[in-house]
Amino acid sequence: MTDQLAAQDWIELGLKVLAKAGFTALKAERLAKTMGVSRGSFYWHFADIGAFHAAVLAHWRTVAAEQIIDDVEAASAGDDALKLLLQRVFGERLKLENAVRSWAGFDAQVRAAVLAIDRRRLDYVERLLRQTGLPPDLARARAQILYWAFLGYALSEQPLPRETQQMILDELLRMALQQRVR
Repeated sequence: MTDQLAAQDWIELGLKVLAKAGFTALKAERLAKTMGVSRGSFYWHFADIGAFHAAVLAHWRTVAAEQIIDDVEAASAGDDALKLLLQRVFGERLKLENAVRSWAGFDAQVRAAVLAIDRRRLDYVERLLRQTGLPPDLARARAQILYWAFLGYALSEQPLPRETQQMILDELLRMALQQRVR
């Protein structure tokens, strides 16, 4: 690799290393060795490892929430948005999600980033549910249930056969959109 690396190259490598080897592998020396450059290249772009970690977390938010939301918004027409979102997030490889959540157990900055992304995701799902006509309290409760289902799936690291996954997603969607029964 050349010395003409951009900060984004380091950040993207950081996400890959984080997903594969965990947060303890996010060290300048190790990353520089992987890139085939000196540590000086790393420090050209980042004042310190903390600044790098902050950039990695910001990029994680972009790829793990904002890009997904933008893609769903661009591809959906009204009621299909929730279905598209569920298919997308339950179809992703979630090693990075797990790695960041593991890291959050050891670092307050990461924990704050995870809480912020949780809030962003929950607010978005709640908004989608409210757009279907659910009252705010019910939309909020169901958004939380869907999010817990996503987190449980992510943490299980157990891929499902496509048919089983589709059946589960259909059932989640049915439960989420069912009108309140009194």
